[in-house]
Amino acid sequence: MKPIIKIHRIWQDENQTSGTCTIIDNDNFPVFTSLSLERGWKGNQNNISCIPKGLYDVRLEYSPRFDKKLWEIKGVPNRSECKFHASNYWYQLNGCVALGLRYKLINGDNYRDVTASKDTMSAFHTSLRNYTDALLMITGEPNTF
Repeated sequence: MKPIIKIHRIWQDENQTSGTCTIIDNDNFPVFTSLSLERGWKGNQNNISCIPKGLYDVRLEYSPRFDKKLWEIKGVPNRSECKFHASNYWYQLNGCVALGLRYKLINGDNYRDVTASKDTMSAFHTSLRNYTDALLMITGEPNTF
C-alpha cells in the first residue's frame, strides 16, 4: 500500500497558495506535517499556476535540474516536472510545491513565505524513505482575495 500525501489549501490569491501538508502511512497514522506553498491558481498554466485539486500519483525520481532525487507529481493534465522541492518564496516555484516550518514575511513583498524549507523537505524525504511511490490528495476551498 502507498502512503498518502495530503495537501489542504487554506489561502490563495492570483500569486500564492498556502496550506498544510500531511503524510499518512500505511497504518493510517500521520507521520509528517508541515506548511505548503505553491503558486496561485492561473488555470493550470504551465510554470505559473498551482496544479488542480485532485488525486495524483507521486514518484521518487532523479531530477537533473536539482541533481538529486525528488518526489514528482504525475498525471497533472498538460503538465510535467511538477515536483516537491525546497523554496522559500512563491515566485521560485514553477508549478511545484514547497514545504516549510512557518509562514513569515521574509522579503518585504507582503506575502507570507515559508521558513526552513530545506530542513522541512529533508524531513519529508525521511518520512517517505521506505517508499518510491505515493498518492497525493489535494483538497481545500481556499479563501481567495
